[in-house]
Amino acid sequence: MLFNRSRQTRRSEGQPAVEQADENGRHVLRLSGRWTTRTIADVDEEMTQFAGDAASNPVALDLSGIERMDTAGAWRIGRFIDQASAKGADVSLEGQTQAMDVLLTAIREASAQKRLDAPARPNLAIRGLETLGRAVYSARDDFFAAMNILGATIRGGQMKIGRGHGVNLAAIFNQIDRMGVGAIPVILLMSTIVGAIVAQQGAFQLRYFGADIFVVDLVGILVLRELGVLMTAIMIAGRSGSAITAEIGSMKMREEVDALTVIGLNPVGVLVFPRLVALVIALPCLTIIANFAAIAGAIGITWAYSGIAPEAFLDRLRQAVDVGTFLVGMIKAPFMAMIIGIVASVEGLKVGGSAESLGLHVTAAVVKSIFIVVILDGAFAIFFAQINF
Repeated sequence: MLFNRSRQTRRSEGQPAVEQADENGRHVLRLSGRWTTRTIADVDEEMTQFAGDAASNPVALDLSGIERMDTAGAWRIGRFIDQASAKGADVSLEGQTQAMDVLLTAIREASAQKRLDAPARPNLAIRGLETLGRAVYSARDDFFAAMNILGATIRGGQMKIGRGHGVNLAAIFNQIDRMGVGAIPVILLMSTIVGAIVAQQGAFQLRYFGADIFVVDLVGILVLRELGVLMTAIMIAGRSGSAITAEIGSMKMREEVDALTVIGLNPVGVLVFPRLVALVIALPCLTIIANFAAIAGAIGITWAYSGIAPEAFLDRLRQAVDVGTFLVGMIKAPFMAMIIGIVASVEGLKVGGSAESLGLHVTAAVVKSIFIVVILDGAFAIFFAQINF
């Protein structure tokens, strides 16, 4: 059987209706009423059900009872033919007027041409290369934007476009307070815990060799050269980098950045310069605090876990590290601060007019900042190792 059940739609006068009948071994659907844009929704579900029940048997659509049909009605009939044909049914039309035939033919030809014009989905290799190409072009655009901001920052405050230099000290100190002083508690807590964990794990492994005291060398060198500045930069990227992108992005959404340009102010000088200067000042200071906190956490855990007194810890620390070890970490801090500020500013200036765009660019700023900071830390480590510093 072509249809697993018989159904008949009953409508008020003028409304579209579908009646099913079996004649001479074929199944006939008699359409009646007005098949127009205003009424076609009434029979859409029935037509879909009839097409879903189609099998590999002849189906005839009797259009002689249709009073009026427009493009929407012709499209619905054409869609039924496509759906039934996909089930293997042979669909034919009967009783259509010349006007109906012209309209149905035009609809079918337009649908067929649309399917032909639809671009073929490229294979996986092509999509992968396309994604890689777009990423390269995006990285190029980000690099040029970052160099533009860096160049404008190096020139100075440039508060007014083309009218000399001007540095807003109040804005810089406000940003230092927000990014530096406000981050001290979380930096202290995180660094103390990290220092304690490194010391505990180092002491646990070294005690098998009777070399517990060398945990001081491990903590001192690892914290001062790598972990102190790296963990601080990651925390600042997540805390302050996201804030910079959100602040500048929100102003971009509300067209306040364009308003600054209209009144003759330089957006980079007003918005970016104070934040970059504050980061360059705050990050090295926070790195020093993080170093002291991590060493303090290591002193506490080694005293409790390995019985190394604080006096013995500090005496061994003076022998294990020197000024060069401390400078290695401090040299990295300003570069990491510049990267965090520039990446966050670039992403903030790329924000569009929607909240979704703001969220995407805030996420991108944090991810890119942390990624570049880690890569930079590795590059510095290789460089200092090559020059034996």
